[in-house]
Amino acid sequence: MECIVESAVVALFNVDGRYYALDGVCPHQGGPLAKGRLAGCTVSCPWHGWQFDVATGEHTANRRLRQRSFAVRVEGEEVLIEMEDAR
Repeated sequence: MECIVESAVVALFNVDGRYYALDGVCPHQGGPLAKGRLAGCTVSCPWHGWQFDVATGEHTANRRLRQRSFAVRVEGEEVLIEMEDAR
C-alpha cells in the first residue's frame, strides 16, 4: 500500500501480520515500490526489478544499498509510521 506521510511517499507492507515501511520511491529510476510484487519479505520494483528486503531496507543484490525504512506500530486498528525514527 502506498501512502503519503509528511509529504513523503511511503510503501507499507504486511508480511504475515507484521508491518514494514520503506521510502516508496525506488532509487534506481523512481519506480513505485508499493506497487511491486511482494514475495515473503522481498519487494521487487515493478519498473526494473530492483529488490529490497522490506524488514531491513537492504537491496538484495548489494547490501551496501539501503532503502530508507521507518518504524511501524499498530495501535488498535490504526497503523502508525514513525517518520522521525527513520533507519
